[in-house]
Amino acid sequence: MTANDTPSGKQPTATYDSAFLKACRREPVPHTPVWFMRQAGRSLPEYRKVREGIPMLESCMRPELVTEITLQPVRRHDVDAAIYFSDIVVPLKAIGLDLDIKPGVGPVVEQPIRTRADLARLRDLTPEDVTYVTEAIGMLTRELGATPLIGFAGAPFTLASYLVEGGPSRTYENAKAMMYGDPELWADLLDRLADITAAFLKVQIEAGASAVQLFDSWVGALAPADYRRSVMPASAKVFDAVAGYGVPRIHFGVGTGELLGLMGEAGADVVGVDWRVPLDEAVRRVGPGKALQGNLDPTVLFTDKDTVEARAREVLDAAAGLEGHVFNLGHGVMPNTDPDALTRLVDHVHTHSAR
Repeated sequence: MTANDTPSGKQPTATYDSAFLKACRREPVPHTPVWFMRQAGRSLPEYRKVREGIPMLESCMRPELVTEITLQPVRRHDVDAAIYFSDIVVPLKAIGLDLDIKPGVGPVVEQPIRTRADLARLRDLTPEDVTYVTEAIGMLTRELGATPLIGFAGAPFTLASYLVEGGPSRTYENAKAMMYGDPELWADLLDRLADITAAFLKVQIEAGASAVQLFDSWVGALAPADYRRSVMPASAKVFDAVAGYGVPRIHFGVGTGELLGLMGEAGADVVGVDWRVPLDEAVRRVGPGKALQGNLDPTVLFTDKDTVEARAREVLDAAAGLEGHVFNLGHGVMPNTDPDALTRLVDHVHTHSAR
């Protein structure tokens, strides 16, 4: 089954004919669909208000709060898809790892994964571990109606980087040392994480997510040969595990211009592109049969309205020859972004791209 099919034995859902899902399936659309990574987050005053005093991981485990936060940018910006509010380390927390998200730092792991014995701590994820996800997505799909909900997870490499380093890193020295120096342990670690990630995505799809995105945020730190040998098998395992659901699968990483073709080859239906590679060049690197997502530089939103619109038109022009295009930023919305700039951008993209 591919993203062009409806699930076997089921009628098309309310979201099936949405502009977002049509673009993912490389079908004609009434306008270029828009959503933003980190569209639900610190750029919104209403988000800061409801999150006040609530730790990040706890907020991801409260279905009513997750629902409210996920819906906020849909109400405010009129985006074409919602993305489930969560964090890439949620499934790791759910299986019992001692980790936390520290403000101003990011995910911090109390005991990093460094030896083969440490792999025993990575048990399988079950739906019972994340019942709050199923509950929240049920609430969301009822509220969203014809607006698709994107589920997501962190890719095995990025999760492994956090687990081996013990937190964020600029060099990934411990993770890459394991990859180079103990390739068998590295492969087993990523394979275990692929199973956990696939299980987490399955929960989201079965609860009602219309598409999924795999975030490999830090994989741009690798050379193509290392990606193909040491990362791609695990990412492909994740995509293969959810292929039978027939929902579009999006793959995104930062600084991945040299990896775009391989990221599509791993099994994505849609390849996310950061701002470093123009979309007309990205399509050459990715090859036929894939939609593209992206790729306005997030910092452009700090300029004036005319500049934002001009830069957005450049993205749309570069995407003019694509079979399918989902407009997005080249990375997430920055915390100090003016929410009104995002609202105006959505309106401009819709108006300028109207067929």
